[in-house]
Amino acid sequence: MPGAATAAVVDSRLCKQHAEGPAAVLAIGTANPTNIVYQDGFADYYFGLTKSEHLTELKDKMKRICKQIDPSTSIVALFIIIISHRSGIEKRYIHLDEKLIREHPEIIDKYMPSLETRVDIVTTEIPKLAESATRKAIAEWGRPATDITHLIFSTYSGCSAPSADLKLASLLGLNPSVSRTILSLHGCSGGGRALQLAKELAENNRDARVLIACAELTLICFSNPDESKIVGHGLFGDGAGAIIVGADPLVDGERPLFEMVLASQTTIPGTEHALGMQTTCSGIDFHLSIQVPMLIKDNIRQCLLDTFRSVGNMDPNWNDLFWAVHPGGRAILDNIEGELQLQPTKLAASRHVLSEYGNMSGTTIAFVLDDLRRRQEKEGDEHEQPEWGVMLAFGPGITIEAMVLRNPLS
Repeated sequence: MPGAATAAVVDSRLCKQHAEGPAAVLAIGTANPTNIVYQDGFADYYFGLTKSEHLTELKDKMKRICKQIDPSTSIVALFIIIISHRSGIEKRYIHLDEKLIREHPEIIDKYMPSLETRVDIVTTEIPKLAESATRKAIAEWGRPATDITHLIFSTYSGCSAPSADLKLASLLGLNPSVSRTILSLHGCSGGGRALQLAKELAENNRDARVLIACAELTLICFSNPDESKIVGHGLFGDGAGAIIVGADPLVDGERPLFEMVLASQTTIPGTEHALGMQTTCSGIDFHLSIQVPMLIKDNIRQCLLDTFRSVGNMDPNWNDLFWAVHPGGRAILDNIEGELQLQPTKLAASRHVLSEYGNMSGTTIAFVLDDLRRRQEKEGDEHEQPEWGVMLAFGPGITIEAMVLRNPLS
């Protein structure tokens, strides 16, 4: 029948529209602002920048947080110590500096609205920072930017339109036909969410090459000293990451770094209160509960089991895997390591990124993957590399983004 013949032709064309294999990470690039703030001097930097030197008690508390535990430290401050310098943060890159404060004093005046000023700044700076990371990824990839077919941009730092995805596309000279998606306010899970979307796009659109761009500036949530907000100021930094994703057939020069086998998203029920963001007249307010590391610990094993069992009923030995975990703080990394009884070296890439950059929210996972692949390349000739691995990121919800990875060179 004509109808059946037509359907067969359509089915055949649909099959040809899909890739021939799983998606893979093909290139990674990262970038940071030039301004470096060392954790040991952060209290002086922060209280000087906000003209809050008179708040001596709060400044002393910040110094204790960055250096050592004092017997009189409160439970909240003790939690901050667990996730900050004493737990592995050595330095961070932060765009905000004295020059910017002089030009925009409303940023540190709690009685003046500053959201518009902050948005104006990040609207320009976020695409520029993302461009720096992306050009590195494109250079490694080895193909022209015009071969990018899809763009996914993840950020909590922008709330204007046209948004950062279109501005980045213009800066890079991408084709006007590039398919763009913006992810907003996913927080620390933004990079993981973008990776799953990129995987689905690459596998369902033959010859698609997906550019993921993540960029964050803490300027959007910067505030004057307040004990309830010290967590974020002691933990978060600025950065951008770019990842190019594609699937078979690969062209000459393309090299898979990690095969993206399967992805999952899990929301821990009843945890909406534990982690979140809210836009106010003075920027974005972060809420980070002391319960977050324990909530992740209590749910990570089952989340991983469910994810791996979807891949041919795999039930792996956790120490036989390589690990790319978002370093939300040392407490999170320590809890995962303890719960799964991981060898100390398994989270080395995550701990190194936390030490050198702090938590850059959803951008951080690109830095971890970049660090991990460089370790694998360096150790490849000397040690046998694990074939299978896992990527983890955590965000508001509490949401756990997980992805099973495979080392194509193992």
